[in-house]
Amino acid sequence: MSLVTYRRNRDFAHTPEPRGRTRKSVARLSFVIQRHAATRLHYDFRLELDGVLKSWAVPKEPKAVVGEKRLAVHVEDHPLEYGSFHGVIPEGHYGAGRVEIWDRGWWEPVGDPRAGYRKGSLKFVLHGRRLGGGWALVRMRPRDAEPRGKESWLLIKERDNDRDASERAAPARPGRRAR
Repeated sequence: MSLVTYRRNRDFAHTPEPRGRTRKSVARLSFVIQRHAATRLHYDFRLELDGVLKSWAVPKEPKAVVGEKRLAVHVEDHPLEYGSFHGVIPEGHYGAGRVEIWDRGWWEPVGDPRAGYRKGSLKFVLHGRRLGGGWALVRMRPRDAEPRGKESWLLIKERDNDRDASERAAPARPGRRAR
């Protein structure tokens, strides 16, 4: 995987973003979601794969609600070092605005992640501070008006055995067994 597009869009003499490099992934694959207050507020969803962070810009906050779909526009790969980046990208530079880490953790692919990514149907389990359980990224068919190189995907929360936080926090009622 290449970081050419990532580097071409940035002037590292003037932005605090890491230059980074492609590295060998470790056994536990990381993920990060960064809240990015650029021209429009959005969430950058990033999954480590093949030594880089595969990245999608998600216009609305991801929600752990089964069946909830969020548009996710595929953007250039980012270096693994970007997973810990937070700060302000200066005005006049690509992506100008505040970047904050909204969630982070590790992810488990369901099946072969490379084949799923190529096919446009990537399933995985997140283990984060805010988001957990089964998820999918599904590539949509291209539209004529879609900008070149910007694929639209859907980020979907899938049904799994991980009950939502409100259900986990609710005490079992007397006379009923906890699930």
